[in-house]
Amino acid sequence: MNLDSLNLSQRKAVESIEGPILVFAGAGSGKTRVLTYKIAYLIEEINVPCEDILAVTFTNKAAQEMNERVSQLLSIDTSKMNVGTFHSICARILRSEIPCLGYTRDFGIYDQQDSRMLVKEVIQSLNLDIKTFSPNSYQYLISDKKNKMLSPEQVIEEANGYLDEKLGEIYTEYQNLLKRNNALDFDDLLLFPITIFNSFPDKLKHYQSKYKYVLVDEYQDTNRPQFEFINLLSKIHRNICVVGDDDQSIYGWRGADINNILNFSGSFNDSTIIKLEQNYRS
Repeated sequence: MNLDSLNLSQRKAVESIEGPILVFAGAGSGKTRVLTYKIAYLIEEINVPCEDILAVTFTNKAAQEMNERVSQLLSIDTSKMNVGTFHSICARILRSEIPCLGYTRDFGIYDQQDSRMLVKEVIQSLNLDIKTFSPNSYQYLISDKKNKMLSPEQVIEEANGYLDEKLGEIYTEYQNLLKRNNALDFDDLLLFPITIFNSFPDKLKHYQSKYKYVLVDEYQDTNRPQFEFINLLSKIHRNICVVGDDDQSIYGWRGADINNILNFSGSFNDSTIIKLEQNYRS
């Protein structure tokens, strides 16, 4: 394939394929171009099968665009490519593996409104004042604990005072009700694959073998569960390439941890750092 349309930094990012790679890419520097060319390069020049590549981003629109761009670059069937959001990729894994955790494969996925209604139901079942224990607030607090990868048991164990104890109780019963309903919330979609990987090493080994190259877009917006997920998947082959802009973290309210990008070299030894500094929008 022809890489002549790329500048030197973009080309280096595309052709660097072994080991951990961090690409710092500001707005207008061509990061989406780099990712799509890199996927196409792996498939066409390195002969990596489509299904061995996992490309993760944050929105369905971005995933669809990446898929379409790769298809335009290559004259082969790319339908087996694993391109999607963190939540969609994790949901796909769980549809296969979740019986390990006592759920069935036809589990439901609760959106924000479903989740809030369930929290309200829990608060009422515990005979707590709905004005003091606001479902909105406690839905947020539970999500915050999940973003920090704290289980209900850990929240109870670390409780410091009445309100912390009640949060532990609400969180515990909330998870019990979800399981009774054979349902997961959005945070569980990220956490449960990690639980499976840590509890069933053979499952982790399977997916480590399946995804030999892991690429992540908007890496500055990843939270702790998302970091743990890709870290586990890439621990053996270490062929992980992340693209991000440390000046542009937009999902802080979802628990995004900017340290994931700032400490990339510490998390992944012997990493290559590439900066895309040419801005094509100005």
